[in-house]
Parts: sequence; structure tokens; C-alpha cells
Amino acid sequence: MRLADYARLLLLAAIWGASFLFMRIIVPVLGALPSAFFRVSLAAVGLVVILLVLRLNWDFRGKFKQCLLLGVINSGIPAALYCAAAQVLPAGYSAIFNASTPLMGVLIGALFFAEGLTPSKAGGVLLGLLGVGLLTRTGPVAFDAQLLWGAAACLIATACYGFAGFLTRRWLGPDGLDNRLAACGSMFGATLCLLPLFAYSAISQPPASWGGGSVWLSLAGLGLVCTAYAYVLYFRLLSDIGPIKATTVTFLIPPFGVFWGVLLLDEQLSWAYLYGGVLIGLALWLVLRPAPAPAMAQESA
Repeated sequence: MRLADYARLLLLAAIWGASFLFMRIIVPVLGALPSAFFRVSLAAVGLVVILLVLRLNWDFRGKFKQCLLLGVINSGIPAALYCAAAQVLPAGYSAIFNASTPLMGVLIGALFFAEGLTPSKAGGVLLGLLGVGLLTRTGPVAFDAQLLWGAAACLIATACYGFAGFLTRRWLGPDGLDNRLAACGSMFGATLCLLPLFAYSAISQPPASWGGGSVWLSLAGLGLVCTAYAYVLYFRLLSDIGPIKATTVTFLIPPFGVFWGVLLLDEQLSWAYLYGGVLIGLALWLVLRPAPAPAMAQESA
């Protein structure tokens, strides 16, 4: 990897880590559903502008409906769940739970997509669950029903990411639709998914305040930087260093999530972050490490 690749990887981790900080600022003011809707809709607008600047050919190759559905699974539902979790969880907690995405991918692949479950992956899943359990039982947040609900929301969101990864490979194919165009289409799907829910919540239980400049600046950062620009940056990494190395950004997001929360939101720092994060990091290494090359079969006499 080149120095520029390492710089992009760190920048992407810092950006995605900041998304949990922005949600902790926005959600208490606007509520979960408005925050999620504005995030994906602003990201859709940002991606349209980016693709227009790049002059990309808008040819979905008959896969626009698949992109919309992937947007519901990969962006719409997780955005709503993470915003709901931001009402009760510190930014660092949500960032560490987000790191369990590959673990969910392993479980979903084994259960629903006939993916092989190696001893290394099985051990990684168990270790990751132990890390999640440790994180929820100790730390600056009291162990209660709200914490369990927030943790469950984050884990369901990561399960959605796991399903979306396999469905993307099945529906779009490795040599199919341009990833940047697929991302833009998926954001339209997420926006359409959350629009009726946002409208209902805005009519039935409107926010006491629609926020001031800091809230809307945070929304712009969440939608345009942490979602739209982050997609473009991630796809550049996929192209330059490949998907395996690009997924190592998962390891770097939790430290940034914790760092931004402590630095800017005065969240309490706890050893639980370290213990739970290390266990989840080891679990991710077991899941993502390349499988050993099979031994060469000896020739029969």
C-alpha cells in the first residue's frame, strides 16, 4: 500500500467515526426518524452532485429496482436504528458495535447463503459476542433496558449490512453496475423508505425544536461528508487496494468514535472501551484473516 492509501484509510475512519458524534448532537433535538431521513436524503443529493461533476453515465443496466431495495436494507433501516441508538448510547459505544459488522456477515453467510464457517470464523464470532457482552455490562452507561435496546438496535443494523453485502454480490455481480452509481441509487431507495415514516412522525409527534445552526451544520456533515463523500472515498480505496484491505477501516472506526465523543461531547472514558474493543478487534482479525493455503497433495506412487 502507498502512503496515500494509508492516508485515505485513516481519513475514512475519522469521517465514519465522526458520524456517531454528529448523531449524538442531532438526534436529541430532532428525534431519530427526522435525523435518519435528513441524513440519507442529503447524502442522495450530495451523490447526485458528485456524479454530475464526475460526468458518470447514468446507466443502471436494468438494476435500478435492486439498487432501491439495497438502499432500504443497507442504508434506510440502519440509519434509523443507529439514530434510535444515539438517544441512549454514547458515540463510542455505537462505533464499537458497528465494528461487529463482519461478525454478523459471517453468521448470516453461514445461516442463509451457504457460506463455509471455518473454525477461525466461528471463534471470531464467539470472541466478538464476548466483547459486545463485556461492553454492555461494564462502562460509563448503566446496564438497563435502554442500554439493551440501544445495543440491539446497533446489532440489527449490522445484520442489515451483512445481508446487504451478500445481496449486492448476488444482484449486482462483481463486474456489473458501477459502485458509485449503485450507491447513489441505494440512497434514493433509503430516502423513499424513510419518507413516509418521517412524514408521519413530523405530523404526529413533531420535534419541540427543529434546531439551530449547530444542528443543521451537523446534519450537513453527517449527510454530505460522513455518507456521500465517504462513499466516494471508500470506492476509491476498493479500486486501489482491493476489498480485503479496504475492510480494515472497520478496525479504525471505534478509536475515532470514542475519541470524538470524549473530545467534543465530554463523554466519560472507561476501560470497558478498551476491553470490549480489543476483544472485538481480535474477533475481526480471526474473521478477516486470509485462510491458510491448502497443502499440496502428494502424488500417488
